[in-house]
Amino acid sequence: MKRSRMLATAAAGAVLLLAAACTSDVPPGGAAAPTGAPATSAPAAGSEFFDQAEHDRQLALRDQTAQGPADQPWMQMLEPEMRDTARYATQGPHHVCFSNASVDNPWRQVGWTTMQAEVDLHRDEIANFTALDAGASDDKQISDIQQLVGGDCDALIVSPNTTATLTPAVEAACGQVPVIVFDRGVDTDCPVTFIHPVGGYAFGATAAEFLAGEVGQGGKVLALRVLPGVDVLEHRWAAAERIFAARGVNVVGVEFTENDTATAKSIVSDYLQREGQINGIWMDDGTAGVAALEAFEDAGQPLPAISGEDQQQFLEKWQAEGLTAQAPTYPTFQWRTAVVAALQVLRGEQVPSEWILPQPTINGENLSQYLQPGLPPLHYALCGCQQMPDFPARWGA
Repeated sequence: MKRSRMLATAAAGAVLLLAAACTSDVPPGGAAAPTGAPATSAPAAGSEFFDQAEHDRQLALRDQTAQGPADQPWMQMLEPEMRDTARYATQGPHHVCFSNASVDNPWRQVGWTTMQAEVDLHRDEIANFTALDAGASDDKQISDIQQLVGGDCDALIVSPNTTATLTPAVEAACGQVPVIVFDRGVDTDCPVTFIHPVGGYAFGATAAEFLAGEVGQGGKVLALRVLPGVDVLEHRWAAAERIFAARGVNVVGVEFTENDTATAKSIVSDYLQREGQINGIWMDDGTAGVAALEAFEDAGQPLPAISGEDQQQFLEKWQAEGLTAQAPTYPTFQWRTAVVAALQVLRGEQVPSEWILPQPTINGENLSQYLQPGLPPLHYALCGCQQMPDFPARWGA
């Protein structure tokens, strides 16, 4: 669990909430202006965000077969090391508490809706579910955790706003209730389990391998990133730039969009004017994928190969236009897993000390499996919610 600042969320807007934090471990100046710096050379070694061992582990995990039911990926796990939780077993029904970083982006909103639906599936075991939203503030979340632990919670689920700053509050909570951490990590091993998909290196590498294969050696790729200085996004690019360099891909630019679709479209338009042709778009987050493609359409250019994410509007565009595309994912179904894990701990059942969830990739062959018509444009397909009560209405359809 103490894995060198490994995790933040895959959701693009999450980085915006990080930038808004007061006492945060997000580097100052996170919302820097676009660099405009091409990255055609080999990546520099020794980045504070790059961990070779973790990089190698995540890339290897992509080839592992997850344990657990194939039709319930939120219950699956990769290379689990089980932890005994007998000492936490208590008689139910329980009071489960949740300290949430925020719901200020579509990825987190889909996850939060899914988590509440999961709670409703266990009303025989969960008498009360108390959730506090920190509104993307580290200070607020520290206070929230203290408030929840001071109440009568039987278990505490935490989705940290940032890693290092929230660690002391989580460590203090561990001494009083079983703590389940998911999505972003903390710099301590004290939580009973830490739930997350494979991770950012795997996300970035998968997208880069796809694009390198599509554009070929010397092909031009524009990389669109959200913000600098956020670990999981740095991991995605760190893995991608190594693959592009090794495969001889011409990365014509690495630009930050601040998760703004208008900015993304403007950047792509500028590069099309400058370069004349771009063969591929790599993205560390798929939110601006449709906007990037619109820039090609406005310029009368053929649509490029593109890596996006499992957001509904991108998948619909992909199917409608017959895109050459791929969508690595950071599944929102992990919000279900957090509730499941809390109940397993309170039953005294074993759980993985690090619960690594599968991280499926959407490609041309399985797109129709994941795209369900009629859902909101900002819905995330990997919610694992399709068979839950009140789907799809509860998710905004």
